[in-house]
Amino acid sequence: MRISNDRGLSRPYVKRTEAAPMGSLISRRAMLAGMGAGVAGLAACRSTNGASSPSSLGFKEIELLRTPGEVMPPGYRSDVVIRWGDALFEGVPDFDPRNLTVTDAEQRFGINNDFLAFLPIEGEPDRGLLWANHEYPNPHLMWPGLTEANMAEAMTDTQVAVTMASVGGSVVELNREAGSWKPLLSRQYNRRITANTPMRISGPAAGHEKMRTGYDPTGIQALGTLSNCNGGVTPWGTILTCEEGAAWIFSGSPAGLPDEPLLNRYYYDEPENNRWGWSRVALRFSLANEPNEPNRFEWVVEIDPSDPDSVPVKRTALGRFAHEGASTTQAPDGRVVVYLGDDWEFEYCYRFVSTHPVRPGGAKANTNILDDGVLSVAKFSESGRLEWIPLVFGEGQLTPENGFHSQADVLINTRGAADLLGATPMDSPEGFAPNPVTGTVIIALSSNAYREEPDAANPRTQNRYGHLLELHPPPTAEGPDHAADVFTWEVLALCGDPQDPALQARYHPETSASGWFTDPDNIGFDMKGRLWICTDGVQPTGHDGLYAMDLNGNGRALSKLFYAPPAGAECCSPTFADAGRTLFLGIQHPGEGAASLSEVPTHWPDFDPTVPPRSSIVVITHRNGGMVGN
Repeated sequence: MRISNDRGLSRPYVKRTEAAPMGSLISRRAMLAGMGAGVAGLAACRSTNGASSPSSLGFKEIELLRTPGEVMPPGYRSDVVIRWGDALFEGVPDFDPRNLTVTDAEQRFGINNDFLAFLPIEGEPDRGLLWANHEYPNPHLMWPGLTEANMAEAMTDTQVAVTMASVGGSVVELNREAGSWKPLLSRQYNRRITANTPMRISGPAAGHEKMRTGYDPTGIQALGTLSNCNGGVTPWGTILTCEEGAAWIFSGSPAGLPDEPLLNRYYYDEPENNRWGWSRVALRFSLANEPNEPNRFEWVVEIDPSDPDSVPVKRTALGRFAHEGASTTQAPDGRVVVYLGDDWEFEYCYRFVSTHPVRPGGAKANTNILDDGVLSVAKFSESGRLEWIPLVFGEGQLTPENGFHSQADVLINTRGAADLLGATPMDSPEGFAPNPVTGTVIIALSSNAYREEPDAANPRTQNRYGHLLELHPPPTAEGPDHAADVFTWEVLALCGDPQDPALQARYHPETSASGWFTDPDNIGFDMKGRLWICTDGVQPTGHDGLYAMDLNGNGRALSKLFYAPPAGAECCSPTFADAGRTLFLGIQHPGEGAASLSEVPTHWPDFDPTVPPRSSIVVITHRNGGMVGN
């Protein structure tokens, strides 16, 4: 998810000289499933709820209607687990947003939750740890009297500081009581991470001169994390939370600064920056005051949720860019593989492969495994070949002649390095994750309205609706080789209304009028390897939604609408637990779209124009206790 989908291009797109014909972009397997190129709008939008449906997803698809509250299939229920402002510790007073202080906010669940992870506590089926990212604040929906237009100037210094204390992440211990998951107010595990939490910088860029600031002349100690979008869970049980951009946080212009080209490549020259006025209370967010501070953000941060005293670590070997997520798997030889997308128009897809295999013994045995490995960038060809190009100092054009004097330089300017190596500019890579059942890898590309020339992996101009790709690592006797230098790939779906021939949308031919979608964002997989997709855009009803589809069999690419969050909200990070019987889902930015708190729609429960709508985590279950989606 990005804070805004309306930004213009800061970097001119280098047009591709050869565009693949549409028919070459859809695989033979997709053609056999009825998605072949050559006939636009092939999906007939027939009902998928009948007995003859090829989908393995047995739920009754909901209708795409403009309704004020959440909608889900018959037989399902949702229960709120925790909301913005709920206490994490005993003794915290009732939530009063009008009188929040920094100390108070740091003891409460944060705002606008995105990535979720649920880690069961071994041997205790009714206990687990929930991690949630808190991506960004909505000051104009947190306090009365603010508007989206004036919030940066109109907030008090205390309110500005509270927004910094409300983002980052939360660890929450959950207990299941009488079938319902409830937070346990305890300091054994519960924890808040904020924009001010001390962190360690590790890996090749640690200590580099571009990482040093006035308050940290060593370049190895940072304060805070921000723009925490999606993430991942490592094989040893730690959380990877991703910093998806930072430019909008900072005040000032990069013009005339020593690293002006680097700052511009990371979009620090855009007029909408300094969105929340943070530099008023923290001078490190002023480019004039600390020109190196931007280089200390846009990393992947590793956090051990089982140890509330552990220091979060920014893992620089995984590159610096607008990290959407960091989904992990393992190669056949045990090395960890992390898939990483740069969520901006014309940016790239990356993969990190560790040097060493994962060791037994959990987090303590794998403390620095993510500091040593190779980061590569993806180059897609029309033939269906995907080449992973290493971003290694001294190889190819990554040399002093081109401004790279060390591996640290390559990582601090990952985008610039990828530019030189001929990587494929993509249509905003969002969800990018391996399927734990099939071993393939799915990429959700949300949109790119600025594309003038198509290429094989981004086959439409002015792609306002997004698409899905499926990558195939080469098979081995021990399983798919996610560390291989070459994969194959295919288009899984082209999003948009299949009844509009101009859009060239592609789904299974039995996709219903409710089943097509746009702007695919977070993705997840259930215990059967089926794909679940959260959208982040303007759907036909004003709702975003959660869709599900098979990836194999006769129902491949037949998407069905399962859930719609309250109007103005986006659902995030579908996370399955309890053998697929429990679905955790984030409900982010309810009421967004309103210019101020007084304009939030009155359908909210106990509506009061002075009380903000609250982002939350919900649990969705079937009333008979069966697997969600069946």
